[in-house]
Amino acid sequence: MQFPFENTYADQLTGCYTSWTGDIVPNPQIALFNHDLARELGLDAATFNSEEGARVLTGGLIPNTSKPLAMAYAGHQFGNFSPKLGDGRALLLGEIVSEDGRFDLHLKGSGKTPFSRGGDGKAVLAPVLREYIMGEAMHALNIPTTRALAACTTGQQIMRQNGPEPGAVLARIASSHLRVGTFQFFAARRETDKVRQLADYAIARHDPDLANQDDQYLQFLMRVSERQAKLLAKWMSVGFVHGVMNTDNMTISGETIDYGPCAFMDAYDPQTVFSSIDRMRRYAYGRQPQMAQWNLARLAESLLDLIAPGDPDRAIQLAGDVVNGFMAQHLQFWQTLIRRKCGLQHQDSGDRDLLADLFQLLDGANVDYTGFFRTLPDAKQTCDRFADPSEIRAWHVRWRARLQAEARAETAIFTDMDSVNPIYIPRNHMVEQTLQAATESNDLADVSTLLSVLSKPFTKRADFEEYAQPAPQGMPAYQTFCGT
Repeated sequence: MQFPFENTYADQLTGCYTSWTGDIVPNPQIALFNHDLARELGLDAATFNSEEGARVLTGGLIPNTSKPLAMAYAGHQFGNFSPKLGDGRALLLGEIVSEDGRFDLHLKGSGKTPFSRGGDGKAVLAPVLREYIMGEAMHALNIPTTRALAACTTGQQIMRQNGPEPGAVLARIASSHLRVGTFQFFAARRETDKVRQLADYAIARHDPDLANQDDQYLQFLMRVSERQAKLLAKWMSVGFVHGVMNTDNMTISGETIDYGPCAFMDAYDPQTVFSSIDRMRRYAYGRQPQMAQWNLARLAESLLDLIAPGDPDRAIQLAGDVVNGFMAQHLQFWQTLIRRKCGLQHQDSGDRDLLADLFQLLDGANVDYTGFFRTLPDAKQTCDRFADPSEIRAWHVRWRARLQAEARAETAIFTDMDSVNPIYIPRNHMVEQTLQAATESNDLADVSTLLSVLSKPFTKRADFEEYAQPAPQGMPAYQTFCGT
């Protein structure tokens, strides 16, 4: 069988990786295969979703078209710089070219690499399935993301904190795996030629219209800024908390990557943190835009020698203008999304106060964030969500009066709202139930059902009411953990 890989990263970026192969595992099996994604990529599903495919997708069989490698990158992790991170348990198998572009096929959990730093290089089933679920949910919510092509089991038992767990490998697809940390790796070594080589590659792959422009590197920084500003606005609009926004987890492509300790808010609270290790709330829900800007500043630092060679003061000024403009850029995207969630297409001078007052009412009210926006047109349902409905009732009257200025039929407004306000998100308690069933009973039926529900997040479906409900009262605070 032929696996249709190209290898521009391996061929054009010598010195940015280590050639490597994955471990041969005792019993590779494909637990979940993403047929929809395979079709979108123009892949022959029978080639990949097979016994031979399982060996390839766990890293033990290298097709003759593949040049597998572990990518080098650095990163600021919770603000502390690590000059050498890299793919410690992952491999880039190659690139798949489809009508929609060029995509990496990347394995996660395929064994130790030179970047493993004492780790075992393995992954276990529950976090692999979590990333599969989260990526597909985000895709259905129209949020740029990496996606899983397959989740494979290995036939191994991997020791973790709570004992042995079934080993697994995630095969994921991305527009690329270039990160802020990839540029930091070489900038920290003062290897300007390597930074330029990376930037030229990234521009050719993601922003080809910028190639050979006099200010292409500054324009590239601006493009990354815009992509991240949009991405963060989309995260925030659905209550998504990434949890580990280190610079090695911020992509140049503007795609969400590495669903480790991520989760979705139930009740709106800007201080929401799920990650067990984020004790200082560095990556809390409400701080995510600031952290994206901080990460962007680290990319800007890495590109200074390219932006204005020989003129560091001008380079700092130009790059600083981009970084300093990020928050206003993000706020514009955010306001547009929130306005649309509230049915507002046309701008009005009072909208800013109207929306600010709404989020002030939601903060601390323990009201389901997702459900609130979905049922906003219904005054009774909206008010019944609050212990003291007096203030939200008054706000709702203001909002209905504001809708009159839209000069559109209410049915059209509410239909538009339904198209952006999901019913179904990966509710944390539902995700945990499905993962528990998968790992303890080797039963993926619940995972498959959850994926089906999340594939159409804006469409109400019979018999799936439980998937639209927040966690039951009395459940302990939800907590997530890094590492798989």
